[in-house]
Amino acid sequence: MKPIDIWLLVYPGFVLLDATGPAQVFSTANDEARDAGLPEPYRIRMVSPGGGLVASTAGVGVMTAPLPRTGRQLAGATLIVAGGRGLERGDSPALEPAAVRWVRRAALWRAPPAACGAAARVCSGAFVLARAGLLDGRSAVTHWMDAAALRAQYPALRVLDDAIHVKDGPFHTSAGIAAGMDLALSLVEEDRGRGAALDTAKRLVVFFKRPGGQRQFSSELLAQADPQGLHGRLTAWLRPRLRRDIDVEQMAAACALSVRTLHRRLRQEAGVSPAQLLLRLRMEAACGLLERPGMSVKRAASQSGFGSEYNLRRAFAAQLGVVPSDYQARFG
Repeated sequence: MKPIDIWLLVYPGFVLLDATGPAQVFSTANDEARDAGLPEPYRIRMVSPGGGLVASTAGVGVMTAPLPRTGRQLAGATLIVAGGRGLERGDSPALEPAAVRWVRRAALWRAPPAACGAAARVCSGAFVLARAGLLDGRSAVTHWMDAAALRAQYPALRVLDDAIHVKDGPFHTSAGIAAGMDLALSLVEEDRGRGAALDTAKRLVVFFKRPGGQRQFSSELLAQADPQGLHGRLTAWLRPRLRRDIDVEQMAAACALSVRTLHRRLRQEAGVSPAQLLLRLRMEAACGLLERPGMSVKRAASQSGFGSEYNLRRAFAAQLGVVPSDYQARFG
């Protein structure tokens, strides 16, 4: 059986684990296959515009080959675009026109009877696929700190705030940094089956399917980082009141600010509006409740402030791309 080519695209300022994490997952899958007397399923290559030594944000460089130029090299392959510094600001080398054009050609190339494999990205590399127009009208996820920027810059995307990774059509996207390994394990499962992916996860000593979502790293950590900041103070005020009907005027009064100032300062500090913060906190509460044994969807909706199962289902579909019962089946 011909091995699947894994093309890992890096560039100056890429995040090291974005590239090496998935590479190690695929390499370990090769180890597992070899130990079982089977052919190695993956051929892993790091590439960059021009090739050569490319430095990461960690100060560690990797040797790369030039970008493949022929469609034959890309047939049946998986492309992974590492995240890196400056993507959310638009000043990364990965967003230069030539690199974006190559990513688009690589992801869309087709040659019968073979087809280009899943185009995947890791962490903030979603900005590269979005710039190439590959994610328009699709669901995608990125690092929780960059989700607001991705949504603002590319409104044609449906950005999911909490998911660790998501697949929409041929495109897989993942959350921040270490989540690239979760994405890679899902690709191993897709290519080789659940048993092979589980064996790979065991050897790596990582979750096969990580419990929880990005929510555990977002609002809670932002509030802990500066509990005296506006985000931290408003979060502390909102948490015990999530079951109540709360409007922005009440939030502004609690912070002794005008509504306009509350919007401006919260956007500057945390990248969210007051309504978005309230929704995020209610989502976090609902997820936590659904993870408890014996919790019903109806009770979770009431106790988290959504009021009804219908409202909770709508919020879960919009924010996580799943219904509450599916989330509960996986994490409860």
